Amino acid sequence: MADNSSRTFVPVKIAVLTVSDTRSLDDDKSGKTLAERITAAGHILAARDIVTDDVTKIRERVISWSKDDEIDVIITTGGTGFTGRDVTPEALEPIFEKRMDGFSTIFHRVSYDKIGTSTIQSRATGGVLNATFVFVLPGSPGACKDAWDNILQYQLDYRHMPCNFVEIMPRLDEHLKRGGKS
Repeated sequence: MADNSSRTFVPVKIAVLTVSDTRSLDDDKSGKTLAERITAAGHILAARDIVTDDVTKIRERVISWSKDDEIDVIITTGGTGFTGRDVTPEALEPIFEKRMDGFSTIFHRVSYDKIGTSTIQSRATGGVLNATFVFVLPGSPGACKDAWDNILQYQLDYRHMPCNFVEIMPRLDEHLKRGGKS
């Protein structure tokens, strides 16, 4: 991975959504981990919230944030396992305009190096909704660290070469300008 130091850092506005029936902002370690890493990297923590493991609530919050001009990226944490209450992928994948299969693949590769075959118990995913990147992470601080430290910090840094998400953000809504979805 290369860094083009001739480029100027561009702060990205990122919202963090924790999906949990048991956490509050005071004891949400995964959301806190992401928030700390986002701000330490120089990005803007645009919003942070918690919703319960409910498809409608998850979907409503993410759709609302995806339509907010003050949010470029949404990172969710929690609800990616296999128990009955784990419904974050079910809430979000059907509304993605484009899926990001590579994110899941790379996340599992990174995770495998840390926790071995236990990585198969996560359904981490990603996609684009309303010209906003959405990343769906497991609800553990370790998984959030792995995703941020090994994937997101690079892809959300305009200086990262040969390419990154920041440089394509202005083009994400091309289909809207041509009379496509809204």
